[in-house]
Amino acid sequence: MSSEVEKSQHVVDEMMKVYPKKTEKDRRKHFVVKDSCEAEQHIEANAKTIPGIMTNRGCAYAGCKGVVMGPVKDIVNLTHGPIGCGYYTWGTRRNFAKATEGGDNFMQYCFTTDMRETDIVFGGEKRLRAAIDDIVKIFNPGAIAIEATCPVGLIGDDIEEVARAAEKDYPGLKVLAFRCEGYRGVSQSSGHHIASNVLMEKLIGTEELENPTPFDINIFGEYNIGGDLWEITPIMEKIGYRIVSSLTGDGSFHNISQAHMAKLSILLCHRSINYTNRMMEQKYGVPWLKVNYIGVEGTKKSLRKMAEFFDDAELTKKTEEVIEEEMAKIQPELEKYKNKLQGKTAFIYAGGSRAHHYQNLFEDLGMKVLVAGYQFAHRDDYEGRQVLATLKEKASSGILEDIHYEPDPDFTPAISPERMEELKEKIGLMQYEGMIPEMPDGTIAVDDLNHHETEFLIKELKPDIFCSGIKDKYWAMKMGVPSRQIHSYDYSGRYTGFTGVINFARDMDMAINNPSWKLQKTPWKGE
Repeated sequence: MSSEVEKSQHVVDEMMKVYPKKTEKDRRKHFVVKDSCEAEQHIEANAKTIPGIMTNRGCAYAGCKGVVMGPVKDIVNLTHGPIGCGYYTWGTRRNFAKATEGGDNFMQYCFTTDMRETDIVFGGEKRLRAAIDDIVKIFNPGAIAIEATCPVGLIGDDIEEVARAAEKDYPGLKVLAFRCEGYRGVSQSSGHHIASNVLMEKLIGTEELENPTPFDINIFGEYNIGGDLWEITPIMEKIGYRIVSSLTGDGSFHNISQAHMAKLSILLCHRSINYTNRMMEQKYGVPWLKVNYIGVEGTKKSLRKMAEFFDDAELTKKTEEVIEEEMAKIQPELEKYKNKLQGKTAFIYAGGSRAHHYQNLFEDLGMKVLVAGYQFAHRDDYEGRQVLATLKEKASSGILEDIHYEPDPDFTPAISPERMEELKEKIGLMQYEGMIPEMPDGTIAVDDLNHHETEFLIKELKPDIFCSGIKDKYWAMKMGVPSRQIHSYDYSGRYTGFTGVINFARDMDMAINNPSWKLQKTPWKGE
């Protein structure tokens, strides 16, 4: 065991001493100190948060409406529930969108049925139907998504029947019903699963793509936070790809309906939408490729893997030309910021994939990540998809339908089975190795971090920057540690692609090297 591993393990051991024995036993399973000397390292994930612990997690409704469905610009997202549920998932993630010519953009609006006590007693179906009627009359959208909150599930409103009746009364209108009551599952991850199921059953495959090309792709798990999609799209198009659909940042329900016609789906956020990728491959034969276009090396590696998938000489040549062109633009600025940030340390606690992606970006800048964790990940996000076959189904997973499909006889798979196996070996097609295998020894991986653990780790490890969300941002700053939101970018960004690296480096420099921090006395500096 190396000294780095021993040091980190000691920190974890000391942190656990405050807990009662039962709680300590539980929480220890959610921590792994990376040690390459061990053949296998396993972490507990996708488990219920211990009651009474202050967690950063959200609910199934937040995962469905707030993460997956919220960024679709031309769907009216109608929250069926109390006013607070709709209000607190309105515009908080900075999902940017632009209306296409002649299209709709409802991103600026908040639609809710505003359920009251009388609706809880007598039922809210009439209120839901009245809201749909008003929306059609005022906005005349092409699609409406009904997202249920906790009270709806408790009183038994039949939102599916309301959706069917509305579609019958308004020909051409698509009404999707999402049973994403907050209590369905242990975190927002269950809401992602619910959203994927409905998208696959009710939307994907319902429209045909005009004038298909050999290089049609989907971008999955990209939510256009701060305009991230708009940074990577020009790069893809310059190389020669045509983007059929984005799921779901700056997305359109028409384009999502055509996603089954693409030749390849690239996947950024594995946790939030890999369910849809799996189902699309089963039914339509559209393979998926895990990519990371956050960071210089991640972007270059991903673009080259995509070129190898299509195996086209001209596309491969153009890929290298674009990489060279983009690197020439950023190299001077990149070196400037690397000199300022070299050796600085970071603590990342994010959603379902960002803690992995941003480790690569910090490495590009010469920084070291001390701790990386996820709020709602599953074990395969940490350890890789090879563990899926060994996972035991939990009782809490019983309320989620795991849909599987037989191949659609009307569709020919994008590539042959032989080519599929070849690409699995070459570029990791339809595979994900997880976060832990890529972490340096001594780095701490954590699942479902809580308030006590955050405070302890910051005090003991003394990171130069803390990257998490709004719930703990200002508390970390009160401890004298600069903090940046990794979910909404603190009104900054874009952080994807090549230029995104410079934007991120600039923000890290402004945060870490801000002279005002010299005026703040951190808790440990008086020791």
